[in-house]
Amino acid sequence: MSEAEHLQLESNGIRIHAVTQGTGPAVLFCHGFPGLWYSWRHQLPVVAEAGFRAIAVDMRGYGRSDRPLHATEYGNQTIVADLTGVLDALGEEQAVFVGHDFGAQAAWAAALHAPERVRGVVSVAVPYGVGFAKGKKKGAGGETKPKEARPRGPKPSETYAAMAKNHFLHLHYFQKVGPGEAELGNNARLFLKRIYWALSARGSLLDFKNFPAEGTGYLDVLADPTEPMPWPWLSEEDLDYLLNEYMRTGVDTAFMGGLNSYRAMDINWEQDPDYGRTKIDHPALFLCGEKDPVLQIITPKTLETMPTRVPNLQGTHLIPGAGHFAQQEQPEAVNDALLAFLAGLG
Repeated sequence: MSEAEHLQLESNGIRIHAVTQGTGPAVLFCHGFPGLWYSWRHQLPVVAEAGFRAIAVDMRGYGRSDRPLHATEYGNQTIVADLTGVLDALGEEQAVFVGHDFGAQAAWAAALHAPERVRGVVSVAVPYGVGFAKGKKKGAGGETKPKEARPRGPKPSETYAAMAKNHFLHLHYFQKVGPGEAELGNNARLFLKRIYWALSARGSLLDFKNFPAEGTGYLDVLADPTEPMPWPWLSEEDLDYLLNEYMRTGVDTAFMGGLNSYRAMDINWEQDPDYGRTKIDHPALFLCGEKDPVLQIITPKTLETMPTRVPNLQGTHLIPGAGHFAQQEQPEAVNDALLAFLAGLG
């Protein structure tokens, strides 16, 4: 089997770092926060061995890719243009898009905005429509209002600000430029160690409701791990790699990609109203760690109604023994489900 190749590609006006392995139909992997192409290290060789061209990128704002400063440069359409630009640079017409966390949002957005470039979607942890879909609204006579006529709620930042009046909320805390950059950038190793533990199946998040918004930082709500490293799924060497890649550009921009993705939620609310409201007809697969804290945030109705928005959804799998980072915590189970989905596409 061929070795992984690291490339610097010109895409959508910036440089994107991509790692490719294998030949065949393309499978494009998109990480979330705090991730890198490295989040898919257990998937690339397996997918390549199965006869595909596995491609994992450092998303805009991360790792060895360029890190634009402003949240306006992180909206869904911009991210989709980055990803289709990567396919163009590699000479690929289409790919199966596999995404985790914010990368899952990017994969769904690609199916919505560049459907001709997408063969299928595999989402890890984020079902289609979270944060945007409002469901059907009835008119006075009981008729269903058309999508364009459905009322929309307040901007995400306004909702987060209202919630933060009662307790700390990271979604609100990250909206302001400066505090998050300073806190996380100056404590990068501690942040990475705590967040990877807290969101894993073996860890736990502290209850935000026990912390006031005033004077609380993100590290305050992330407890120290109760187990020493190495963990079964993350070693000190893995953590060293992540830390070095994040800190390439210094403290102020270390976590620019993730923080601006939080701030771009308003951008998407304004500029991408179809996200989560318009059906996606591509073949799709949803995977999630059985102990992912996100499952506590997502209402059961979201998973129940996703097939109405994704009529070609071919499975929903909760991965035992996995938290938020299922593809790293339980790679064999994720790989089995992914390969079965890819084989079914023909």
